[in-house]
Amino acid sequence: MIIEKKRRAYVPENLEINWENLEPLFIELKDREINSVTELEAWMRDRSELEAVVEEDFAWRYIRMTCDTLNENLLQDFQYFATEVEPRIAPISNELNKKLVESTFVNELDEDKYMIFLRGVRNSLELFREENIPLFTQIQVTAQKYQSITGAMSVTLDGKEYTLEQASVFLKDPEREVRQKAWEAITERRLLDRDQLDKLFNELLKLRHQVALNAGFENFRDYMFRSLGRFDYTPHECYKFHEAIEKEIVPILREQSDARLTALNLDTLKPWDMDVDISGKPALKPFGSGAELIDKSIECFHSIDTYIGERLAIMKANQLFDVESRKGKAPGGYNYPLAETGAPFIFMNSANTFRDLTTMIHEGGHAVHTFISSDLELNDFKHLPSEVAELASMSMELISMDKWDIFFKDADDLKRAKRDQLKDVLKTLPWVAVVDQFQHWIYTNPDHTSEQRREAWKQIFTPFGLNFANWEGYEEALENLWQKQLHIFEVPFYYIEYGFAQLGAIAVWKNYKEDPEKGLKLYKEALKLGYTRTIKEIYQTAGIEFNFSADYVHELAAFLKAELELLQD
Repeated sequence: MIIEKKRRAYVPENLEINWENLEPLFIELKDREINSVTELEAWMRDRSELEAVVEEDFAWRYIRMTCDTLNENLLQDFQYFATEVEPRIAPISNELNKKLVESTFVNELDEDKYMIFLRGVRNSLELFREENIPLFTQIQVTAQKYQSITGAMSVTLDGKEYTLEQASVFLKDPEREVRQKAWEAITERRLLDRDQLDKLFNELLKLRHQVALNAGFENFRDYMFRSLGRFDYTPHECYKFHEAIEKEIVPILREQSDARLTALNLDTLKPWDMDVDISGKPALKPFGSGAELIDKSIECFHSIDTYIGERLAIMKANQLFDVESRKGKAPGGYNYPLAETGAPFIFMNSANTFRDLTTMIHEGGHAVHTFISSDLELNDFKHLPSEVAELASMSMELISMDKWDIFFKDADDLKRAKRDQLKDVLKTLPWVAVVDQFQHWIYTNPDHTSEQRREAWKQIFTPFGLNFANWEGYEEALENLWQKQLHIFEVPFYYIEYGFAQLGAIAVWKNYKEDPEKGLKLYKEALKLGYTRTIKEIYQTAGIEFNFSADYVHELAAFLKAELELLQD
């Protein structure tokens, strides 16, 4: 099925996206006379269409650049938009926001339908500062350098060159010498660019702090809480989450670490001992190629629900995947919504590992969310808060486990895979807490040095177990481990959402196990809402709580631990 975009009602078809073509449309919206609530809603729809067209153009520039970071033309296409288009849109977009909230007819709009949207518009107006526009441009261009630096990283093992994602496969090898050799090669390669990444981050820190000062905030942390529209919680709740994870999850992981030490018959666990299967069996191999991963994922999703499976099949038919790892490709993975098309693009770096399977399922959950909310009337209704977006993806990881026999024909391998997934869920929570707490420290201490930052990282990481490995002799690797986390460089403060959503996903899965039909129905109903309700209301629609108290974490951890015990040999 080839996707056909809806016909445009306002923006000319096949409009070339440059400022010369866009400016008349934005000016028409700014100058248009509005004489009734009906005309106001028509104006909102026209603006929404224009913004969706522009967003999708930017999306493709970003996607193409990350697929080939070494292509100078693709980089220039991206930078053109970041430096020539976005800075010109920002001030006129602010004028359009003013026009909306100052309209005589805004109070006649359906409050139930538009409350979340209008709240966001008013928040944007309060945060807008003309002097921040060039800073945002500079931040975006500077942050992109992280992908260029890390995308160029590779290592040579036994005479063969590998990307870091491909080399990480050797960390699962039963032979300890193989694991150590691979881990040391990866680590040494990362450390070669340590100073360059430090310098890059210092530039970003300075720029971001200035943005906050310009907007009247004491620090960038407080600015970002407002900018991200965190109306449902405060930094105080984040610290409570950190405490709950340290109290309830870290002890479970410490028990698992002790069991790992015993099973591997070692005196101490080193960083290269943390990913190998303790059974002594080779790493799980759920698929053999990127194409097979896509096909099996479609089959898996289809067996959960026909609608869900068809979404991924549509993506394959429209070539909306790039999954294989290769040199020059940006690291990581993402699902990028195409605002006008109503479909997404999935990008990842597969090295044919079990982790690649869960990445595909995760991004596939995002993809389903993109499709299921695509018919919402306004583009802004589909601008999902991350706490909701990540609930969709992380829930799918757990819901899909019932269908993983598609990837694992051997019953023991299937059990191993489910066990590894639940352990990964537990491991995610402390890492999220560490990364989030680290960012709180960074931006509330903006004058710190690189050395102080490394020390703060260790101090924050230590109570959460340091990944439960012995780092003696590799202290430099430990203190720079934060540099591998893309979010810290590119999307600051986008990380705590993974923790909140992971708790929510456990609760969704719990409901699904108790009643699959009802659990899946509530999950899909929540996704259909896009961002037309508060985060708490969306979670309630899914049949769960937006809650991260120690008692709630304890309840979910106990459920997860019991499920793990059922999977033991």
